Amino acid sequence: MLTGALYPSSGQISVMGFSPFKDRTAYVNHIGAVFGQKSQLIWDIPPIDSFNMNKAIYGIKDKDFKASLDELTALFEIEEIIKKPTRVLSLGERMKCEFVMAMLHRPRIVFLDEPTIGLDVIAKQRIRTFIKEMNRKGVTFILTTHDLQDVEQLAQKVIIINHGHKVFDNSLADLKSNLGSEKIIHLVLAKPISGFDVEGVKVLEKRSDLEYTLEVDLKTSSINTIIRQLAEMCEFSDIGIKELPMEKIITQIYQARE
Repeated sequence: MLTGALYPSSGQISVMGFSPFKDRTAYVNHIGAVFGQKSQLIWDIPPIDSFNMNKAIYGIKDKDFKASLDELTALFEIEEIIKKPTRVLSLGERMKCEFVMAMLHRPRIVFLDEPTIGLDVIAKQRIRTFIKEMNRKGVTFILTTHDLQDVEQLAQKVIIINHGHKVFDNSLADLKSNLGSEKIIHLVLAKPISGFDVEGVKVLEKRSDLEYTLEVDLKTSSINTIIRQLAEMCEFSDIGIKELPMEKIITQIYQARE
């Protein structure tokens, strides 16, 4: 509905002053879209030819097209890749070309649907770096994803939908503090112990007699108190304290809603 592809059964949507489904022809000149599982590139021709097709569709001037193409291909380091047939490119190379395709006409808002799905770690990071750079230059990205690393690295605002209902709508920082009374402690002991008898501390994982992952509930005690109690009952060679994993925070939000 935000892209104008679906007409809502009720209610109104306004994006940059446009009604996406009523002003679709004018509206699409200002938006871009990248879909992780649906390509805009033509399979049997090089991406550069698909880019030129978009140049004609959007009526991009020669000078603007060259400036955009040079900048985008340099950011992704795909100057030579875009000359090869799309069918011979890897998934990561195709996704980079998909982003170039979507950005050539300099959209103000870009909709991303699972843009890093199936990509290796390096390709994912390159995509995320590109999104951050474009966002820094003023482009707004609306990202739909199940990859919580995308959320943690990119999102300033997070909306969580569960069975069609919005169950969270706020900043990423607020999401992390939503269940902020719990922390994860990774503990490496100097010598084995029989167990942890500390209020509010639960063993999540025992990797060996010396390595534990603990969950602590700070509703009962402060982190300082818990660390002091652990130090009194055991000797440890390393300790790390982390926030609750994003997966667990979101799972608990879902469960609370249900």
